[in-house]
Amino acid sequence: MKNLLYLFLVILLVVAACTNSTENTAAGIVNLNVASFKTKMAEPNTIVLDVRTPAEIAAGKIPGAFDLDIQHPEFKAQVSKLDKAKTYLVYCQKGGRSGRACSILEEAGFEKIYNLAGGYDGWENEE
Repeated sequence: MKNLLYLFLVILLVVAACTNSTENTAAGIVNLNVASFKTKMAEPNTIVLDVRTPAEIAAGKIPGAFDLDIQHPEFKAQVSKLDKAKTYLVYCQKGGRSGRACSILEEAGFEKIYNLAGGYDGWENEE
């Protein structure tokens, strides 16, 4: 019986480890790994937002991404001008600021929001 319990726990851990590519962080916000992010980029009505600073963007960015610096004082005003019907894929350097940006989008009424887990660093490591 004890061995059966251990086997069940091992199977549970394996299943949990295999399901970390998309993880809900809150209603409407989903973290994606690089492969899932790339797949989502190909879908229609999808906008990629780079929320890093201009200096970070100058060092490289995801092709086709729109620049929207979360540290800019007008960030929330700029977000309010975006089309809420579209899907937004958001990234920063490592994933922290994009997580905050996703929360701001959610608070503004956006429903289809995806965060790149690991940020641009993760993207570069996958290339």
